[in-house]
Amino acid sequence: MSDFDTETTLVQVDESCWEGMLSDQWNIGNNPNGGYLLAVTVRAITQLFPEFPIPVSVTSHYLRPGLSNNACRVEVDLIRRGRTMGTASANFIQDGKTRLTVIAVFGLAGDGVLTDPPLTLNAPQIPSPGQCIQRSGDQQGVELPIRERLDTRLHPDQALAGQAGQAKISGWIRLKDQRPPDCLSLLMFSDAFPPSVFGLFGNIGWVPTVELTVHVRRAPSSGWILGEFSTNDLQDGRIIESGNLWDESGHLVAQSRQIALLLPSN
Repeated sequence: MSDFDTETTLVQVDESCWEGMLSDQWNIGNNPNGGYLLAVTVRAITQLFPEFPIPVSVTSHYLRPGLSNNACRVEVDLIRRGRTMGTASANFIQDGKTRLTVIAVFGLAGDGVLTDPPLTLNAPQIPSPGQCIQRSGDQQGVELPIRERLDTRLHPDQALAGQAGQAKISGWIRLKDQRPPDCLSLLMFSDAFPPSVFGLFGNIGWVPTVELTVHVRRAPSSGWILGEFSTNDLQDGRIIESGNLWDESGHLVAQSRQIALLLPSN
């Protein structure tokens, strides 16, 4: 099994509860990456909806940091099961405290009304993964154990701290063991790039997520995932970041929007 599958594995306790163990290999500094917590939580929700393979809309609120190398519990509540969509909520719990709460809508991968040409957001033209630069913890100002699990290559004009001169980051990402991407990994990838304000402020450390919404547009093809993220709203230390993910075929596979905290430097 892939490290991603192994380290997001949950064991069902009863009809509404799953338990597992968080790894520390997905950490940003001492804290589990928010996308990793989301993937663990949504894996439990997927057990309710085997007939609906696409997490059409997933909204998560981060109440407290997760605890790596600690047991976790995911409590799921089925809200509605329809003919074409299902909705559920879930709480991710550690040490008796809810740390993440999620509401997710799952649907079918089907044909809909199409335009010709298709109305979609085209992927940006950036250098190939081999021409991009490996993500660096030294540049971001925080240790990155997550580099052992994710292969993240940044645009060569955006890889150094503050190099971009704007709040924008783009590059390629895949699981380090080259497991093919799927809808669950897209949720994680939406919160796994350096924060876009890295391109403007440089050495920023950990930027914790407060709320993250991801819309999965379709299941990805195999290979690298291309991501582009930008921030145009930063007030009182709160960032609003928008992101898009494309697969190697050039299809838009996910869109995200999150609010995060830019913490004061020590």
